Amino acid sequence: MGASILGEPLPFEEKIIIKGWPKNSTLEDYKKLHRESLEKFEEFWASVARELEWLREFSKVYERGDYPHVYRWFPGGLTNISYLALDRHVKGARKNKVAYIWEGEPVDEKGAPREVRKLTYYDLWREVNRVAYILSRMFNLKKGDKIAIYLPMIPELPIFMLAAARLGVIFTVVFAGFTAENLATRINDLGATLLVTADGFYRRGKIVRLKDVADKAVEMSPGVRNVIVVRRLGIDVNMVEGRDYWLEELMEGVPSNAYVDPVPVESEHTLYVLYTSGTTGKPKGIIHDHGGYAVLLHATMKWVFDIRDDDVYYCTADIGWVTGHSYIVFGPLIEGATIVMYEGAPDYPGPDRWWSIVERYGVTVLYTTPTAVRMLMRFGDMWVKKHDRSTLRLIHSVGEPINPSAWRWLYEVVGESRCPVGSTWWMTETGGILISIAPGLALIPIKPGANGLPLPGIEAEVVDDEGKPVEPGMKGFLVITRPWPGMPAPPTGMWGDPERYEKVYWSRIPGFFYTGDYAIKDSDGYIWVLGRADEVLKVAGHRIGTYELESVLVSHPAVSEAAVVGAPDPVKGEVPVAYVVLKEGQTPTSEMAEQLKKWVREKYGPIATPQNVFFVSKLPKTRSGKIMRRLLVAILSNKPLGDVTTLEDEAAVDEAKKAYEELSRELKK
Repeated sequence: MGASILGEPLPFEEKIIIKGWPKNSTLEDYKKLHRESLEKFEEFWASVARELEWLREFSKVYERGDYPHVYRWFPGGLTNISYLALDRHVKGARKNKVAYIWEGEPVDEKGAPREVRKLTYYDLWREVNRVAYILSRMFNLKKGDKIAIYLPMIPELPIFMLAAARLGVIFTVVFAGFTAENLATRINDLGATLLVTADGFYRRGKIVRLKDVADKAVEMSPGVRNVIVVRRLGIDVNMVEGRDYWLEELMEGVPSNAYVDPVPVESEHTLYVLYTSGTTGKPKGIIHDHGGYAVLLHATMKWVFDIRDDDVYYCTADIGWVTGHSYIVFGPLIEGATIVMYEGAPDYPGPDRWWSIVERYGVTVLYTTPTAVRMLMRFGDMWVKKHDRSTLRLIHSVGEPINPSAWRWLYEVVGESRCPVGSTWWMTETGGILISIAPGLALIPIKPGANGLPLPGIEAEVVDDEGKPVEPGMKGFLVITRPWPGMPAPPTGMWGDPERYEKVYWSRIPGFFYTGDYAIKDSDGYIWVLGRADEVLKVAGHRIGTYELESVLVSHPAVSEAAVVGAPDPVKGEVPVAYVVLKEGQTPTSEMAEQLKKWVREKYGPIATPQNVFFVSKLPKTRSGKIMRRLLVAILSNKPLGDVTTLEDEAAVDEAKKAYEELSRELKK
C-alpha cells in the first residue's frame, strides 16, 4: 500500500531502529504512556505546567473562554514568558552559558564568516532589560499596548520580542521579506503604535534596504507614532525627525545596569499575534498566550528535541514564521539551550553553508525543512561530507511532509546513519509540535516519511467528511479532537475575528479542530501527513494530492526536487504538469521527460501521468522554503502572478515561464 500513497516502494511495516540510542523503547510502551496521559488529561498537563516556575499558581488546567472553541489554559495563574526564558537562568547556573551564537551572512576570502556574535544568558538578559527600559520609559508602552517588529535575522529580533513580552506588550513579527503593503496590513489590523525595523540586511550577498520598505508602510499606517531603527549595515536611510530613532542612540541614554521587572501577566494574556497569509483573503492573525504556549514549548523541547544542557541547537528557520517564534526564541530559551542563529541563505556562498555551521559550532540538534533538504540534495553528497558532522545526535524536519528519499538522505548522508531523523507536524495555529517521534521520552521505531504518533496529552485522528475515523491506511482529514495548551488563545483565537476562527477551524468537521491537512493513520497508529487538503488535483473525477505525485518523482534517482500542479483540460478537468529539478550531472532531455512519465505511470498509476514535464534549475519558493505552486499555475493559465513578495528568487519564475514557452513552441511545430 505504501507505494501508491508515498510514491516509493516503502511498506508501512518498514521500521528503522537506531542502534545505540539510550532511550529506545517498544511501541507498546509509548502507547501506554500516551493512553495514560489522555485518561488523566488534566492531571497530566498540570504536572507538565508545574515543571515551570509560576509567579502565581494556576487555579484550573483549562476552561472555555467567551467564544465556543476558545480556551483559557491555566487560568488564575500569573507568569511572564520573558522571565521563564531569561531571569530564572540568570539566577542560576546558566548565567554565563551562551544563549545565542549569531552568524552574519558575509564571508571573507577563505569562506569564513565575517561577523559572529555570542550572547550569554546574562548578556541577553541585560540587553532585553535595556530595550524594555526604552520601550517603557521613553515610549510609555505598557501592558496591553501593541507594537510591530520588522527585522531580519539579527539578535535584536529576539531581544525586542523578549523585551515586549517582559512588559506585557503585545507584538507581531512581520517577516522581513514582506512588502510595504503586507507590513501595513498587519500593523493596522493589530493597531500597533510603534514599529521596530533596521536600515537593511544581507541576502545572497546583496543589500536589502529594509528601512525604505518600512517608510512606505508607515505612510499607510496612521496609527504608528514612532519607529525604532537598528543599524545593521550602516547605510544612509531616511530618518523623520520626531518619529524615527536609532536604537544605538536611544541606548546611550539607558543605564548599563537598567532593570525592568517582568510584568506578572495572566496565563492567557496575549503574547503575540502572528499573521498567516493564506492563499486568499485577509491574513489571519493567530493569537498565542504566555502560559499555555510556554508549557507546550517546554514539553516539546524536552520530548521531541531531547534537549540537554550541553547541546548546541540549530533551527534553520526564519523568526518571521512561527517555527522561529517557537523554536528559535521562546522554546529553546525556556530550556536554557545554546542556540545557533544565522542571518542568510542556505546556499551562500556555497551549498555547504549549513554544514560549515554544524562543524564550526559543534551543532548537536538540527531542525530544518524538507524543501531546503531537497534543494541541497541536488548538489551532491560531497558538500556535506567535506564537513565534520560527528557532533550531530538528532535531526528533525518541519514545514511540510518529508518524502522518504529526503529522509534517507538526512539519515544516511547528513547523520551518518546514527542520528534519529524525525518529521514534526504542527502549524501556526497549534503553537508547537503535536505529532512527532519523541526521543526525549522513548525512541520508538522510525518509519521513513511518517510523522509519528501524537505526543502525550495530544489526541489526533484521521477522519472522513462526517468526522468518523477512517480505516488504517486510508486517506482522510487530520483533526485534533480535544483542546491542548498552545492553541489559539483568548480573547478570540483569531485577532478581532472570532467568527472567522470558528468557521475556518471548527465548522468544517463539527466538534474537531480541522487542520486542513490530508493524512493517513497506519495499523501501528503512526500518522503520515500528506499535505494540504486544498492542494489536490481533480483528474477525471479522481482526487490526487500534489505531494503524492511529487514524492513519486523525487523517488526517481535522477530527480532532486519536483512541483506538480494542475493544468486545465476540457476532458479531464485537470491534468498533472510537473516542474522538475534534476540532480547534478543529469541532463534534461525529452528522453528523460518520457522516462519520468513512465516512472509515474508505474509507481502511481496511469491516471496521474504528467501531461508535460518541464525541467528547471530551481523552483519558485518563499524565503521559508515552501514551493509557491500558485505561480506555476498562473504561468500555465497565462494569468497574473499576483503577490510575489515572499518569493525567494524571481529568476525561478522567469525560468519556469521560459520552459513553458519553449515547449509550447515545440508543440505548435
